[in-house]
Amino acid sequence: MVGRVEQIAVYPVKSLGGRSVPQAQVEVEGLRGDRAHAVVDATTGERVTVKTTPVLREVVATGDVEADTETLTAVLGRPVRLAASDGSPQVDAAAVHLVSRQAVDRAAAGEVPEGCSADDPRANLLLGLSAPDGDERAWVGRDLRVGEALLRVTRLPRHCLGVYAEVVRPGRVAVGDEIRLTDGPDDAGVPLPR
Repeated sequence: MVGRVEQIAVYPVKSLGGRSVPQAQVEVEGLRGDRAHAVVDATTGERVTVKTTPVLREVVATGDVEADTETLTAVLGRPVRLAASDGSPQVDAAAVHLVSRQAVDRAAAGEVPEGCSADDPRANLLLGLSAPDGDERAWVGRDLRVGEALLRVTRLPRHCLGVYAEVVRPGRVAVGDEIRLTDGPDDAGVPLPR
């Protein structure tokens, strides 16, 4: 065991703030309900992103499309709509973004990748690692059992803390679940202990 899940965050609308949940269903595409919609300018049809409109980060999506559209229209001062994804989350890099508490602490001490926000790493899973000097960046190429899910850590983000992972086996993940490094995909068929 290398640690436990401290926090789970779902971002119902891409570029908006996320909300903490006690548990989530991790599917092949990522956490259920994560980045299920994107903000689109109602007049031009162009996507509105946090890169061009940083205030989006300050709006926390409720998951209610009508309420979120009204809030965004008021905050942005122009008409927008929420466009549903085609059935899979609108992720840029990987299905799941994991960040350790240690990475957040390193960032607070000044070790922050260019373009990254140390205050809001925008991770799906915030992990508390067992070793005080733990570093999830060493997990690239390894598999992790998190709750009922099996994840494969695929790479480091360019402008974010933590690591990106793909889902090898879907399952439920809850705050407090153990995180275990595995030797590889050969144990993917073994039921996970709860």
